[in-house]
Amino acid sequence: MKRSLIVRKLARAERALDKAIQNAEIPGAVVQARMPLHGERVEHLSVQGLAVVRPERLPMTRQTIFDLASLTKPMATSTAILLLVNDGLLDLDDPVAKSLPAFADRDKEAVTLRQLLTHSSGLRPLRFFHETLLEKERKTGERLLGTPEGREWIVDRVLRSALVHEPGEAAVYGDLDFIALGAVVEAVARQPLDEFCRERIFEPLGMPDTRFWPVPAEGFSISIPPEVRRRVAATENCPWRGRILWGEVHDPNASAMGGVAGHAGLFSTVDDVMRFAEVWLDAWHGRSDLLPPEWVRRFSERQHLPEGSDWAIGWDTPTAGASASGRYFSERSIGHLGFTGTSLWIDLEREAIVVMLTNRVHLFAKRSRFDLRPVVHDHIIDAFQSG
Repeated sequence: MKRSLIVRKLARAERALDKAIQNAEIPGAVVQARMPLHGERVEHLSVQGLAVVRPERLPMTRQTIFDLASLTKPMATSTAILLLVNDGLLDLDDPVAKSLPAFADRDKEAVTLRQLLTHSSGLRPLRFFHETLLEKERKTGERLLGTPEGREWIVDRVLRSALVHEPGEAAVYGDLDFIALGAVVEAVARQPLDEFCRERIFEPLGMPDTRFWPVPAEGFSISIPPEVRRRVAATENCPWRGRILWGEVHDPNASAMGGVAGHAGLFSTVDDVMRFAEVWLDAWHGRSDLLPPEWVRRFSERQHLPEGSDWAIGWDTPTAGASASGRYFSERSIGHLGFTGTSLWIDLEREAIVVMLTNRVHLFAKRSRFDLRPVVHDHIIDAFQSG
């Protein structure tokens, strides 16, 4: 194995991250990658920059906890659905209304779980429900944001939403599909989403630093213990919350729902995300039953809903020439992105995994295209392949 060549090429990924930090695209990053090569496992770990710029300056570490944003979708909600399907409590082609009767409103009785999981349901991709709740609070003086009542109101609005296109007609990525799926998990499992995921996913898979942080019942404030908070990467200086978000979910709808939602709200470390990816990969190859191999393989397959869509079940797959995974991940790859600057990509055949965690929205330009992911992915996979 040409280890010296691999090291030299991996330095390009380090330089790309350094440049992004210098150009104020990100305050910092933690990147971990693994791939088998000639009977050995090649690994790379990069820890750079700052986890918090304000109100303190705290460096990134391997133990830094990140707001994963939409990585919540595959790592929590989709996997919860997978387990309930394996338990025989759900079928992917069940109508959503079978579990949530209110979903049948406004001609949605035929929409299936599979369509929600592939963003082909026809639901509107996004609505800023927190803005409506803010306005209600101003008018009534009653606290709604982060309360059980506010959460119930948002879920009800999603379930009773009208479709913007026919089910299966288009695949339009969005959050409402997964807010509904989170409600499905809770209805079928008869327990809160965060408890189900902790008991059935994070603890059995050995992911001690992965969890949702619910908003405390006594008020819309930060619930994380101070000693743990110093391990967390800060995110946005939020205008409507009036503070830098540090230890609380960035996504506004997840925040308004109390920090636990099917589309966002999960926090984790690079080692835990890598652990999840390795368990998924081992199950796909039949080497582990921590997750049911048959359903892992099915959830990893492109569904072609509609024809030409790249979505698997709860996972994205590489779009030729236009993927955040870069140029080198094969067609038999799955992955997902998070708005806060996170991503996970798994090449199922070559067994390559890249976890890239940043907090790009912390006092930086979140409106940027954030083209860093494919650049870093390309440098890492190219380096691994050169061995």
